[in-house]
Amino acid sequence: MENLKPNPANSSPLTPLGYLERAALVYGDCPSVLYNRTTYTWSETNSRCLRVASSIVTWLRVKPGQVVSVISPNVPAMYELQFAVPMAGAVLSNINTRLDARIVSVMLLHSESKLVFVDELSVDLILDAISRFPLNTQIPRLVLIRDHGVVSSTSSSSSNHFDKFFCEYEELVGRGDPEFQWLKPTSEWDPMVLNYTSGTTSAPKGVVQSHRTIFTVTLDSLLDWSVPKQAVFLWTLPMFHANGWCYTWGTAAVGATNVCLRKFDGPIIFDLIRRHGVTHMCGAPVVLNMLSNTPNVATLEKPVQILTAGAPPPAAVLHRTESLGFKVSHGYGLTEVCGLVVSCAWKKKWNLLPATERARLKARQGVNSAAMTEVDVVDPNSGLSVKRDGFTMGEVVLRGNCVMLGYLKDELATAKAIKEDGWFYTGDVGVMHPDGYLEIKDRSKDVIISGGENVSSVEVESILYDHPAVDEAAVVAWPHDFWGETPCAFITVKKGTRVMPNKMEIVEYCREKLPHYMVPKVVVFRDELPKTSTGKIQKFILKDIARTMRSPTEPVAMLRFEIPKTMRSPIGPVAWIRI
Repeated sequence: MENLKPNPANSSPLTPLGYLERAALVYGDCPSVLYNRTTYTWSETNSRCLRVASSIVTWLRVKPGQVVSVISPNVPAMYELQFAVPMAGAVLSNINTRLDARIVSVMLLHSESKLVFVDELSVDLILDAISRFPLNTQIPRLVLIRDHGVVSSTSSSSSNHFDKFFCEYEELVGRGDPEFQWLKPTSEWDPMVLNYTSGTTSAPKGVVQSHRTIFTVTLDSLLDWSVPKQAVFLWTLPMFHANGWCYTWGTAAVGATNVCLRKFDGPIIFDLIRRHGVTHMCGAPVVLNMLSNTPNVATLEKPVQILTAGAPPPAAVLHRTESLGFKVSHGYGLTEVCGLVVSCAWKKKWNLLPATERARLKARQGVNSAAMTEVDVVDPNSGLSVKRDGFTMGEVVLRGNCVMLGYLKDELATAKAIKEDGWFYTGDVGVMHPDGYLEIKDRSKDVIISGGENVSSVEVESILYDHPAVDEAAVVAWPHDFWGETPCAFITVKKGTRVMPNKMEIVEYCREKLPHYMVPKVVVFRDELPKTSTGKIQKFILKDIARTMRSPTEPVAMLRFEIPKTMRSPIGPVAWIRI
């Protein structure tokens, strides 16, 4: 057997791009993309992607390995570009549409992007971003993605700048060759996507993923969630967020229908579910919270599978969402693995438990997926596994084919994350339960150290979410002269709440359910909390606010704090109390 070696017949480079060609053969006349009044079949989507890839290579002269960026919401062009850009041999870089021009400019410069596809509502953003380029810096070509269904003041003002674009997206479709032979990777380790880490931190890093990784995560995600052939997938998860957890390519593999939408709220989601027979959707816990708080909605006629991740979902939110007819699955992943690689694999015996207990179990992140080799929780100092007791906290580490190649142009950060012991260190703090199931407790940077005790902000938030009047909650560290840090809770109240809770009531509620050192000493009521476009609460903004609050040595009854004008736009003024 030692003479049997890899050869061209048995070692074709792995890539998810071939899923599209197969979908065109198997599901050619079936709907691939629905958007407002537009419908494409898989045959049409395959043709359009080939045409765009052809134009990128022959007309726009993008070379293999160069970066092509996309700034767009979940519209058909955004879906097509997940295939078309890498089919042209380029590296795809999706950019969050809600970032400010300064960050977008940094990302474009850092990636050395040669071409940028821009949705028409992001025209002002991209022009502002490139205006910040240093002198004598090459400006990437701009391609405009038009959406004739968009009507807004932003759209009309941006139209004055359309002449700054090289061409429109549909021109690439029209000029391209439908018989184009797309550029297959010479190695499955070739870079395919460049994703920047989430806006929950102030310094995003460029994560490079290979064709091999994307191929593995895509199939793994379909298997782990048991996605059937020809599912109907509602795109409530931004495709720019880790390429929609790789379901952009996964839907092609199973011939699913992609229901695209530019923006949404609770009523829009329920309407689309009923109109199109949606079977699957993804979203951060904020989407679950939105659904569970939508007024005047009936229980779904047919169950809808919803996969949530991005932040630990409170058990109370899981329970309320499932009571409407959604079947919630919970997983864990990061940009560095381009999807979910840990999931709360459900056991039939748990169905016999009370609803609240089922929700508590489902709130855990779970076990490694089939394609993820290992998941563990280790002591960050010794590197040894922590006790599997559900209490001892450590850093979550991963090992397997789903892990990134590394951070672009950042060898130091890569070496810090992927260490010589063979583990990828996530920066997340968790515990391992006796049954081997992982539970995330916090980001390492979000753990509050009060008087030497570690306080999990996630654990405090889960208690706050149980309060009947609390809609959203975020807990951050508040500097304290004596304790070093103490918990500070930022809260929004559910719409329609008749009796508004006061700060003392919130504190007393927490005292009944938490050790006293974990109880928030400061409670801040807000109309809304600052979030990324994927629904993650931007705690670094709240931390900045908390740091500006004075920390009196002696207790005071009530203080009023006004956010500086430069910080007001995200969340407005603050009223607070210290107990």
